[in-house]
Amino acid sequence: MERATQDETALELLVHGVGGTTPEEMLGDPRTVRISGDDTAAVFRRTEDADAEQRPDDYRGKPVPEAYVWCNLTSGNGSRALWLLLLPFMVVNIAHWMRPTSRHRKRLVRTYGLLVRLVGLTLTVLLVAAACEIALDLTAWQCAGTPACADDRAWLGFLAADADGHGGWWSQPGRRLALAALLPAALTGLLWYLSHRTWSAYESQQPLPDRPDPEEETSRTALGRPGFWYGRRLVARLRAAHTAAGLLTVAGAVGTSAARHDRRPGGSALLDTLGWALDSTLVLGGAFVVWVVCRRGRSENRLDRKLDKTLVRWLPLGALVLLALALVYAAWSRPGWRSEGRLPGDATFGGITLVQGVLVLGLAVVAHLLYRSSPDARTAIRGFGGPAVAMLSCALGGVMTGGGAQRVADWLDGAHGSIAGPALVLTWQASVIPPLLVVVAVLCGWFGVQTVRRKRREMARMPLDYPEERKDSTRTRRIAGTRARAALTDRAPLLVGIVSAVTLLLGAGALTGAWMTEEVPGQAAQGTPDAMEGAAETAQALGSWLIGFGFILFVTWGRRAYKDASARRTIGILWDVGTFWPRAAHPFAPPCYAERAVPDLTWRMATWTRATSATGGRLVLSGHSQGSVLAAAAAWQLRPSVRRRVALLTYGSPLERLYGRWFPAHFGPAALTSLHREVDCWRNLYRTTDPIGGPINLRGACGPQVDRAALKDPLAYGRTQEHPLPAPILGHGDYQADPAFAEERARLLARLRPAVPAPRPEVPDEVTPAPADPPDTAG
Repeated sequence: MERATQDETALELLVHGVGGTTPEEMLGDPRTVRISGDDTAAVFRRTEDADAEQRPDDYRGKPVPEAYVWCNLTSGNGSRALWLLLLPFMVVNIAHWMRPTSRHRKRLVRTYGLLVRLVGLTLTVLLVAAACEIALDLTAWQCAGTPACADDRAWLGFLAADADGHGGWWSQPGRRLALAALLPAALTGLLWYLSHRTWSAYESQQPLPDRPDPEEETSRTALGRPGFWYGRRLVARLRAAHTAAGLLTVAGAVGTSAARHDRRPGGSALLDTLGWALDSTLVLGGAFVVWVVCRRGRSENRLDRKLDKTLVRWLPLGALVLLALALVYAAWSRPGWRSEGRLPGDATFGGITLVQGVLVLGLAVVAHLLYRSSPDARTAIRGFGGPAVAMLSCALGGVMTGGGAQRVADWLDGAHGSIAGPALVLTWQASVIPPLLVVVAVLCGWFGVQTVRRKRREMARMPLDYPEERKDSTRTRRIAGTRARAALTDRAPLLVGIVSAVTLLLGAGALTGAWMTEEVPGQAAQGTPDAMEGAAETAQALGSWLIGFGFILFVTWGRRAYKDASARRTIGILWDVGTFWPRAAHPFAPPCYAERAVPDLTWRMATWTRATSATGGRLVLSGHSQGSVLAAAAAWQLRPSVRRRVALLTYGSPLERLYGRWFPAHFGPAALTSLHREVDCWRNLYRTTDPIGGPINLRGACGPQVDRAALKDPLAYGRTQEHPLPAPILGHGDYQADPAFAEERARLLARLRPAVPAPRPEVPDEVTPAPADPPDTAG
């Protein structure tokens, strides 16, 4: 008797979106209880529903609502805004997942992943080199070695030397450098610690142990592979390699400076020999780190529980030992050594910039070849999204590097002009920011004109959307303006593409100018026409201050976004998109919250359907915004037999509008069509006033089966019997307030039947999904 009534009990699993919410708001009840999970992520029910399984008669004709709350995975204490300082690492990790869809191009797929991992490695070296520039060059070498600068900094007194080069034990340049090297070494250690701690919390989450047979999975997208959300082995390898790269960068900055001094005529033969040995060992260590990064990519087809323990443990330790030897070597007494000018950082930063440019261009070639194998007009920037975003990550790294170095140089030197300042390449890179901002301003102006034109078209359409309504010009302009601004999201590929291309050209120009003139832009422009000279001086001055101001503003906004829910909803989608993906290209990127959220959802759905397996187990998976992406990813991880008993309801979903266009290999038309075929049923709700969500746009007959026509927003134009007060423009929020939500949920529940799903319509041949692309596994 209990089994007969059990089939009437259905579950509705709600997954919230960007910015998070509370279980009370999701369930519409102030009394809720946590039934599973912890303080970070948990499943809640209303208190009265806590024992719903024991009272099936009370839930005939209605589902048991549960809320999965995951907002603490991406928000919390304001100090977590420090993750924003690692934004370049997150951005390059996104580029890894923007690979175009391809068919039978395994070598190109692996080459794409390899190139992105190498770009990520250069960003780690760039960050540590920037710390070395600040600590070693500007502070220990230039300021402490210049009496005019050191006299104003009492805390540098024990490092300073007088005009004749005499001072305390620490005043010798090599010893100053050895002591200052502890700062970038500590930074590298902090990055290792953060990565290891989050690796233990996120990458180590266990997926479902019972995996489907491979024969059942011929149409699966990559997100359904057993090892997709379990990147423990790769992240551990990359963490060891990047930590070693950081420590070797510090060792190179200290050791090679001393070695250059020892190669001068009259130097110690023993120290000269040790310097050559140190340089050779550093080169070999760097080559081994590159080999480790290139050797292995992701393992997605199976759960790879192995750990390269020897490599993970001894590679960073070996680099640390080499750093210690470099510090001892640099600290050896050299009484005649004086610090003059700059450390040779131009070659370092110029070389990093050149390598990054070559890697990005190579990535663009590979992306183009992949796109040609399976072109899709909806793919962002015609397949160049990954290279464009990789270019932006390099630009962000350069901006933060140059900005930090320039600001520290200004602070140390004040108005004296007694030190040479940061590396010339960094000054040139800062100087190209004003012209880049001019390009961005022109683009924004053009977008503004297009928005005004679209607003006028929307105003002309308003009588068709709200017939028999008395028109109000103010109300019409507000609704039309909201629709026009929401459409700006679709212009993002054009903005990213143009800004990336201009950044590449300006970066190449800055590198060429620094190497050819060996002067800062203002000095290099002397003797040119007055307009050009004034423009160069203005760009140099503005660039320095704009970097500093932007850096402060960036951290301030990031902190506000973590603490303020409204601000988090505004800019949170970009952060949530970035941290949705596993760390495949950079181990120091912010952790992937989906590696915790997707297994949580998969386990919950599997346990519910297993508990009601005798009667079929009805389940509606309801996802809003980013929650719809988590819902889709979790559904792909289910066994096919379980997935066929799940109905999917998405609203305000970026599945096609953002993910399908920017990440076509994983959320392209083939993958989304496959999801539609494999779940029992799927309905999607969207509004034209929503800047994030949109239709799924499946081809053929699948489209109307998934997408409902765009919901009216606002529900009423003016005052009506049902809406005596003016209805708000809801945009991306509050989809559940629309009657269409309850209607579609009821239809899904009615369609779901215990044990045997309702017959499905035939899917046209042109939307039959292709097999998923191979994982990025090298070696």
